[in-house]
Amino acid sequence: MQNIAVFVSGGGTNLEALLLAQEAGQIPHGQITLVIASNTAAYALTRAANHGVKGIAIPKKGKTQAEFEAAISAELAENHIDFIILAGFLSILSEDFTKQWPERILNVHPSLIPSFCGKGMYGLKVHEAALAKGVKVTGATVHFVNEIPDGGRILLQKAVEIQDGDTAEVLQRRVMEQAEWLLLPKAAEMVAAELDTAK
Repeated sequence: MQNIAVFVSGGGTNLEALLLAQEAGQIPHGQITLVIASNTAAYALTRAANHGVKGIAIPKKGKTQAEFEAAISAELAENHIDFIILAGFLSILSEDFTKQWPERILNVHPSLIPSFCGKGMYGLKVHEAALAKGVKVTGATVHFVNEIPDGGRILLQKAVEIQDGDTAEVLQRRVMEQAEWLLLPKAAEMVAAELDTAK
């Protein structure tokens, strides 16, 4: 059984999807045992508590990058974490940090990489860009962090249709419901099962 940490910054809807999938038995080789939020006001911490999962805030404010990542690393070590899922985590992690977790940091991006990704592309900005471009299909991607310049090796992708009259907010919700919330638990189980086999 692999111990999973989920990193969050906001409301935690992706975290909720992961926790519900775990409770439904969809991640049999892994268990979410720690939630780390980049700010103390993140509602994701409430979601973690509601599911009986330890949640802590490690704000970046007032810390150097090295101090911020040292605090995170200490929590990961103390809780015997095997891999990390970035689920709406808006703080940047350095290469010094990510290289310590090869093929053990998963990220979800709300588009079909390589479309609408790169610097400044996160959250609603991705959906706004897709609508501005006029594409008919978007989706979500789960990938390993920091293996290739575009962000990492792709594990799973799922397409989602764009509908006439979509706003960025409406599209964001559809991408979460039809792609992100399905892909994240599948990817978590894939990685957990692979790590279990490798033991």
